[in-house]
Amino acid sequence: MAHDGQKRQNTWTGSKFGIAIDNMQKLGSTEDAARDREAQLRFREKLKADARTQDIPVHFLSGKDERKKALDLGAIDFLAKPVSQEQMLSAFAKIETAIETNVRRLLVVEDSAIQHESIRELFDQKGVQITAVTSGEAALKALGETVYDCMILDLTLPDMSGFELLERLHGNDAYEAVPVVIYTGKDLTRDEEARLRKYADRIILKTERSHERLLNEASLFLHWLESTLPAHRRGNPELIEHRDDIFEGKKLLLVDDDMRNIYALSAQLEELGFDIHLANNGREALEALDESPDFDIVLMDIMMPEMDGYEAMAHIRSQPRFAALPVLALTAKAMKDDRAKCLDAGANDYCSKPIDMSKLTSLMRVWLHK
Repeated sequence: MAHDGQKRQNTWTGSKFGIAIDNMQKLGSTEDAARDREAQLRFREKLKADARTQDIPVHFLSGKDERKKALDLGAIDFLAKPVSQEQMLSAFAKIETAIETNVRRLLVVEDSAIQHESIRELFDQKGVQITAVTSGEAALKALGETVYDCMILDLTLPDMSGFELLERLHGNDAYEAVPVVIYTGKDLTRDEEARLRKYADRIILKTERSHERLLNEASLFLHWLESTLPAHRRGNPELIEHRDDIFEGKKLLLVDDDMRNIYALSAQLEELGFDIHLANNGREALEALDESPDFDIVLMDIMMPEMDGYEAMAHIRSQPRFAALPVLALTAKAMKDDRAKCLDAGANDYCSKPIDMSKLTSLMRVWLHK
């Protein structure tokens, strides 16, 4: 729908609205998510694929409670029918605010002043306005006063846990929906990770090399206002968009002695476009690299016979020709000491088993961009 002085409203289906894409650079849109699901998906893809329209704020309406689906598709918010006039006016006000502003707002919830400064430096020159708070209550106050495009959240806060903060946010409709990136040094149990995934969009564990991934992930949620920035302040979209074609034709060495893991992983990696080569232990991995040094990335299991992943990575890093080769360790359990040991041995980053493909895919994108 388009809004004109609170009086005129025109309703479009996704397919019809898609036809008008060339004339919509300055309009917000409200879609009925219950109409023609495939057309809606195609429409959202068209908007995001076209540089002229990728930043149009979209607000979803639906007779079903599909808030999560709508936000996953990039909507700025969602309303479930029936909708009151007051709710509609509020939706249009939010769209107008999104169009008029030229600032992307990031909320950092972290009790460490050192981490605050580190994150500020990370997003310096990115056209991002950062608000940093040190407690859960301060975060709730900030979110009640301002609409943020993304929140980076540490789980260890002085007055409440990050889990409690997320539950309070999602249990109160007074707070605007905000994408959440968990950025924590806490070792998560499987139950804690499952609990977090109900509310958080991304989970990143702090390591010496995790800042690149934090920038990459947070940029996904900040990017929809990119075109409102002056040209000299815009980043290269290819550096922050998750483009599958970065994997196409890339040569990947998968090192693992478990055939079940090899079969499951290689099938999914091939679907992404990788050229997969296999090795069953560290010794075979070194032989493969000697024979063909042009690999783009290595996935290295740790516990293997003959030569484990630690020793293999140390041998790889001892050779200057492989100094820039991305090596991701596949660990059986994300224990703190194990992570440190992987990084010390030469891994760029790690992914714990059972492998979460969305996490692994995100990590590979980050390191292949470098």
